[in-house]
Amino acid sequence: MKRFYKLVSFQSEPAGGFSIRLDGRPVKVPSGAVMLAPSEDMAGALVKEWAAQGEKIVPDMMPLTQILTTRIDRVSKERSAMTDALMKYLDTDLLCYRAAQPAELAKMQQESWDPFLAWFAEAFGVRPQTTTGLAALKQGAALHSAVHEHVNKMTDDVFTVLQLVSSLSGSLILGLAFCAGKITPEQVFDCAHVEERHKAAIYNEDFYGPDPAEAKKRSAMRADLEAAAVYLKLL
Repeated sequence: MKRFYKLVSFQSEPAGGFSIRLDGRPVKVPSGAVMLAPSEDMAGALVKEWAAQGEKIVPDMMPLTQILTTRIDRVSKERSAMTDALMKYLDTDLLCYRAAQPAELAKMQQESWDPFLAWFAEAFGVRPQTTTGLAALKQGAALHSAVHEHVNKMTDDVFTVLQLVSSLSGSLILGLAFCAGKITPEQVFDCAHVEERHKAAIYNEDFYGPDPAEAKKRSAMRADLEAAAVYLKLL
């Protein structure tokens, strides 16, 4: 879309929140609702995203805008269904499925993942089951109940970040740790790519370089994780 505005600003709204204004007119999300930032700091960051656009508006260059749009257009309307989908990650969580061999990969998984399983066990009072087999796990009812209760207490903004990080990493455990401030974006990325890091060492990726398509995907994931961290900080 071609840029159609010159001045970007924000305005405090009587009903709460801060609207983002393009030449004085409020930005609206696809559903038609006015985009309202939850804090003044967030509004300022959104203004910078919109002001930084060139001749064309590139949504991928406005990650905070995308996260907020998801919260307004999806989470606020579909949170119950999204929670049900998110809870399914507990039985398929990346951190719970381990390699028995090769030993180097198993060690990398243990070193990368076990600290966050330990945090999870302390936070929720239940340690998740893990397996090196092919059969799907079914985590216990107590674990599901504890996590479900915790997730339901989250604000829509934090829930939006949880959903984003969990889907990017394939791990609700990592998503919960991220929202609790127990893991950095780079640590999430590394945890989600243990097998890839193991293969990279075998094939000397540092020398030959990664596959261009894979490198692009990794870069996009890093950017999304960094944006999620900024979003939480600005709430």
